[in-house]
Amino acid sequence: MRGAAALLTLLAAIALPARALAVEQVATPAPAPAAPPAGQPATLALSLERVGGDRATVLVGQRIRVRGATDVFVPGESMTVRFFSSGRKVRAMQVSLQPGAQGGGAFRVTFRPDRSGPLLVRVSHAATPALGDLLATSGEVDVLPRSVGPHSPSGAVRALQRRLARLGYSVGRRGVYDASTSRAVLAFRKMTGMARTFDASKPVLSAIARGAGAFTIREPNHGRHVEADLSRQVIALVDGGTVRRIYPMSSGKPSTPTVIGSFRVYLKRFGTNAKGMVHSAYFTGAYATHGYPSVPVYPASHGCLRVPMADALSLFHWMRIGTPVDVYR
Repeated sequence: MRGAAALLTLLAAIALPARALAVEQVATPAPAPAAPPAGQPATLALSLERVGGDRATVLVGQRIRVRGATDVFVPGESMTVRFFSSGRKVRAMQVSLQPGAQGGGAFRVTFRPDRSGPLLVRVSHAATPALGDLLATSGEVDVLPRSVGPHSPSGAVRALQRRLARLGYSVGRRGVYDASTSRAVLAFRKMTGMARTFDASKPVLSAIARGAGAFTIREPNHGRHVEADLSRQVIALVDGGTVRRIYPMSSGKPSTPTVIGSFRVYLKRFGTNAKGMVHSAYFTGAYATHGYPSVPVYPASHGCLRVPMADALSLFHWMRIGTPVDVYR
């Protein structure tokens, strides 16, 4: 018995290093695979088409064309095109690289945005053994709603207000299609020769997308001044060569026309006078800018420049004694 026990002890001592060796061999990490050969370096250029205006703009649902070009063409390679709306990825697609001009590569895809907000396009190519990493990002595209009204989502209303305010139109509460925003739409329609309504329909948004509606300052050297355009029936407040606000107005009817020329404010009267004129700023004789309950979309006053009651106080405070007032057709 003593001999058998000794034999077992000897066998266990011999087996223990073998097991430890086996564990050690399993724990040894495998060698890292060799890195694939670096692909051919290239450059990527990206452009967007069918976006208009001085700021790249489209309406929801309008087709945008994305074009890309590389200075190297490699058959079988593809690009990943991603679209981001207000910072969120909304679509990704793969497009094959095709032979382009002068030995380079080219690709083209189209996209129809389905929501308003800033849109970015990003094109990338992960490195392969044949072609290196590529990345390009477009400039921002402003996607506008097709139409906006009192029941539109606040984001759509903000998109309209943002563009109108950039042009100088006086909009209202952010994200709400209120009376002030409606008047801004009316003034924009007057400036662009549309029907004089308060409806921000597709023609209005299309005109904004094209970059229309800017007020051209007639007297840029007059400093801080007022310009009244009788042909368009709008009044603009100008300071430092920039249009600060644009309001709809109603000037003198044919039987009592508004005087034309360059004048200066010489008298201001706060409140309502006996003729119903509210917050009047006189610029020559009895002619003044003032608020009034009735401001039609056509010339209807006795010669003064009527503005909506809600805009009268703002206009009154902006004008000072000596402020130039330029009236023209």
